[in-house]
Amino acid sequence: MELLIVSLASLLAGLVDSIVGGGGLILLPALFAAFPGAPPATLFGTNKSASIWGTAFATVQYSRKVVMPWRSLLPAAGAGLLGSLWGAWLVTQVDPSLFRKALPVLLVLLLLYTLVKKDLGRSHAPRFAGSQEAWVAAGIGLVIGFYDGFFGPGTGSFLVFACVRWLGYDFLHASAAAKFINLFTNMAALVLFTIKGHVWWHLALAMAVANVIGSLIGTRLALKHGAGFVRHVFIFVVLALICKTAYDTWLR
Repeated sequence: MELLIVSLASLLAGLVDSIVGGGGLILLPALFAAFPGAPPATLFGTNKSASIWGTAFATVQYSRKVVMPWRSLLPAAGAGLLGSLWGAWLVTQVDPSLFRKALPVLLVLLLLYTLVKKDLGRSHAPRFAGSQEAWVAAGIGLVIGFYDGFFGPGTGSFLVFACVRWLGYDFLHASAAAKFINLFTNMAALVLFTIKGHVWWHLALAMAVANVIGSLIGTRLALKHGAGFVRHVFIFVVLALICKTAYDTWLR
């Protein structure tokens, strides 16, 4: 029964995550509910072992339909991987509770900005070109990769917003770029969790298959309905993240 529950949650998480990020909002609570006595690190590692496959398949699907700026995304992904490793190491040295308290506030500001700027992310008009875009993208990858390794919730949504706001992408292109960068930040975290023995591989396979199925469905929906659809899902997911993180921080 536990395997069925977490596999269904993984499918839904893959669907949401492939569109705009935030799949952990669905899968992690399901894992904690199904296995309340398990070490948190093991559940985080098992989550990564499933979600990374959905992210990989979403990246491939997007790359077939959307023009991917590889010269900018490759440095961003490399910087994201390094930032994630740095953040994951730092979390073993200091308490990340300050991030937890600040996160709902940051998400509210992000949501308000998106709502006020009604044209934000509706048209694809890159602000930079060539090496300049690569440097900006690498900076985004490093900062958000560090956040992913150090704390994590909402990483995909932060990546989408950063690509829209600072690179000038529409929400569809931003989601495609975010998937590729997020693939590498997840990879760094998964390697660390695996080395420490914090992955339940007997669950990971079924969850990975379900996550890929959800990811393929979500990617097709995003490609079919375009940037406007992705923007609406983005707003919904950020609102859900605000509710979840505010509850965990101040009410729990």
